[in-house]
Amino acid sequence: MESLKLSFEAIAPIFLMMLLGYCLKKLRFADKQNFDVINNIVFKIFLPVLLFYNIYKTETANIIDTKLIVFLIGAILTVFILGYFAAIRITPQNSKRGVILQGIFRSNYAILGVPLVGYICGPGSGAVSSLMVAVVVPVFNVLAVVALERFRGKDTKLNVLKLFKGVITNPLIIGSLAGLVFFLLNIKLPSVIEKSVKDISALSTPLALIVLGSNFEFSQIRGYAKEITILVLSRLVIVPLITVPVAIALGFSGEALACILITFASPIAVSSYAMAKQMNGDETLAGQAVVITSALCLLTLFIWIFAISSLGYF
Repeated sequence: MESLKLSFEAIAPIFLMMLLGYCLKKLRFADKQNFDVINNIVFKIFLPVLLFYNIYKTETANIIDTKLIVFLIGAILTVFILGYFAAIRITPQNSKRGVILQGIFRSNYAILGVPLVGYICGPGSGAVSSLMVAVVVPVFNVLAVVALERFRGKDTKLNVLKLFKGVITNPLIIGSLAGLVFFLLNIKLPSVIEKSVKDISALSTPLALIVLGSNFEFSQIRGYAKEITILVLSRLVIVPLITVPVAIALGFSGEALACILITFASPIAVSSYAMAKQMNGDETLAGQAVVITSALCLLTLFIWIFAISSLGYF
């Protein structure tokens, strides 16, 4: 029951924000054009500031777990490569390919990582999971931009120059890299500016979730049944089923294993929708996939947490 409670407490606020967005649209407090404007602001300002602040405020652990860092980066790259070839086989439409690839490898660690690991491992934990934000988030964002730029437009040929330009000019990449620079060089912002940055970052996730909820339509699920089924199974079942046992076999346990579990078993990143919409991906598929994986992960995360804790690895 404790596992179910901690999963619910971490996921429920996400649902409430999405429900608010859905209700605001249905009650006509705002129309699609209004939400599109908000989404553009979230993507170009609020999310980059959030990523900067998350990495900037990361607490350095006394001992950096190099083995965990290498495993996470290696596993993410492996899932990305496998997802790339899977996306090509799943659909001929580039707008869907980028979204499917992003959904397969990119989880919601930026939002769920630290709180969920804290719930799993209890008081005193959090140093490792916080440090992993500075590792996982930039890798996810760079690969997400690569995925969406690679399949942007109808041209199936790889344009390396265009891809590189898209990566280095992406607001999320700029925010992540700026955060890394400040983190690695231990640069501290003046207290007034830091508070402003903190306040702006606090708005980003609720706004992103509200916009995402406004995009959800039950009638649209049927048209994307195949793609959504693949994304749900890949993100919540197949990817963790491959990565978690390998991690256990390599000797990971406790907080490190919890970080790995949340990295590979949590729902699709909320910002996936904003990125897909801004980069000509299929935003409808992206939005529905985020909502549904966020709903179903309450059950799948409970099963994962219960199973691993029962085996004594947490």
